[in-house]
Amino acid sequence: MLCLVMFLDGLDVSMVGIALPSIGAELGLSTTSLQWIVNGYVLGYGALLLLGGRTADLLGRRRVFLIALAVFAVASLVGGLVDDGTLLIVTRFVKGVAAAFTAPTALSILTTTFREGPARNKALSIFAVFGASGYSSGLILGGLLTSAGWRWNFLMPVPLAVLALVAGIALIPRDRPADAGGHDLAGAATLTAGMLLAVYSVVSAPERGWADPVTIVLFVLAVALLAAFVAVEQRVAHPLVRLGILRIASIVRANLAMIALFGSYLSFQFMLSIYFQAALGWSPLRMALALLPAGLIVAFGSPYMSRVIDRYGTQRPIIAALVSLSAAYLWFLVFGGDPSPAYATDILPSVVLIGLGFALAFSSIMSQATAGVDDSEQGLAAGLVQTSGQIGGAVVLAVTTALVTAGSHTADGMSEATFEQFRPGLMLVTGVAIGGLVVMVLRARRRGRGDAQPEPVEDEVLEPAVP
Repeated sequence: MLCLVMFLDGLDVSMVGIALPSIGAELGLSTTSLQWIVNGYVLGYGALLLLGGRTADLLGRRRVFLIALAVFAVASLVGGLVDDGTLLIVTRFVKGVAAAFTAPTALSILTTTFREGPARNKALSIFAVFGASGYSSGLILGGLLTSAGWRWNFLMPVPLAVLALVAGIALIPRDRPADAGGHDLAGAATLTAGMLLAVYSVVSAPERGWADPVTIVLFVLAVALLAAFVAVEQRVAHPLVRLGILRIASIVRANLAMIALFGSYLSFQFMLSIYFQAALGWSPLRMALALLPAGLIVAFGSPYMSRVIDRYGTQRPIIAALVSLSAAYLWFLVFGGDPSPAYATDILPSVVLIGLGFALAFSSIMSQATAGVDDSEQGLAAGLVQTSGQIGGAVVLAVTTALVTAGSHTADGMSEATFEQFRPGLMLVTGVAIGGLVVMVLRARRRGRGDAQPEPVEDEVLEPAVP
């Protein structure tokens, strides 16, 4: 049942990505507006993930999971019925808020059910398999459903979400809320408001202008609210978020890796969807089939990741994953610009390398992010790493969209699109992946070893001088 929720997340991401050009054509949305179909979800998801994960720890994982899953199903249904672009974006935001509670809660249920070590690594690998299966299934279904009408991409997850909800009611054992720590209302208010403003400021800044007075005011308010949150957490008896968790080096490394992973890939998929369909004239199904090998590699490769992690630890697979992703983006940047690209030589190598990167990265990052964390804070650790991925994705996608639309000579930013219009965005995502790789290698060298064997990280704490 937890894996079904992971399947739904992967399904939703890939189906909506395939449908973006069709949504824009029917609802009259520009490229800038289309990015809000993605970032509306990211805004709700990224801003509330920390709160969602910690709420599950404090109020009970079963209760939080089931309520959020019900909201997810309703938002999916409404999204498939609306006729207005703004309302569609609102439903995506609500869906993101729901996912901000289901995703870390599902992960914390899994990590508290299986003890740290081989059993948990295997469970996380299976968890990743379902995410990859959802993603690869979403590519095919997205292509087929978009051909019938993009609304089916939003309606398709509804019965699956209902099925997961029924299964959750029957299968998830009841758990008790935490005895303490649930009364930090000031922390909850400042964290939620601060994260919402921070993500919204970043996402909207390229369209409004980074030097625009409204953008500056939003950033200042976001910083002030987050500073207030830190001050509150240092004073209350039972903080909503124990800030000391950020001093665990393995968690810091995992969050940096997640920023590089999702920060680069979400923007890459966004550009490919528009480029393949608007510039090259591909059908949604043809694009879906072109990207399918990546999902299949993750689906068939992830089951073996528990063995890889048991033998090599987490740091080496993460570094290898970022090498693979960097090579994928570089390959497409160099060879993907042909007006009539040959799929086997110009596109497929990038798709294969992306699949390999995700197969290596996802389970490794999740294992590293939750290792050495007490069961009472598993939701917090899960929410933290997923927040990093979503905010990283939102920031890079916002800047990427600005770069792509800046090179457009049309009102909608898609008509008569050329590869050169996407080149600056592709250079950005390549730089993000390479930057993440450099950081991971430097941090591994700083530790004096490459995490060759799994090791406990409870006592591996950052020195104060480390930024």
